[in-house]
Amino acid sequence: MAISMYQASIPQFKKMLGNLSNLLTKAEEYAAAKGIDGKVLVEARLFPDMFPLAKQVQIACDQVKFGLARLAGVEAPKFDDTESTLAELQERIAKTIAFVDTIKPEQVDGTEAKEIKFSIKEWNFEFVGEQYVLTWIIPNFYFHVTTTYNILRHNGVEIGKANYLG
Repeated sequence: MAISMYQASIPQFKKMLGNLSNLLTKAEEYAAAKGIDGKVLVEARLFPDMFPLAKQVQIACDQVKFGLARLAGVEAPKFDDTESTLAELQERIAKTIAFVDTIKPEQVDGTEAKEIKFSIKEWNFEFVGEQYVLTWIIPNFYFHVTTTYNILRHNGVEIGKANYLG
């Protein structure tokens, strides 16, 4: 029995977005306990040429909302990328989950061969649905969730693999 496009994507995206929210809750608790301005964590990065935590969370959410919107043939909600606090990043995750909850299995199942074309800056991408989910959305989503985890861990937030996996 083959796994459907819905099963291969949405349940895991929702689970990991919830885990991402939990990681940010741990960051909020850590900042409060240590008397650290949460903005320090929001602006933290692993290396100078890498995006800060805020952008990591934004891109993780964007991978899900744009990816599912393209597959389902619906418009993705617009987020302004202005989050500058942990609480605002939590709101973005909640809005992304709320959007995911609007996508029904019948909107993504059967999109394995659907043509997906989009551009990011000067780069143009062309996929078919199954390839798009398996080689673009999922790896990019996990990269940015993992990088968020790594930024927080690097900055002393007491989280571990169990927090990441949920």
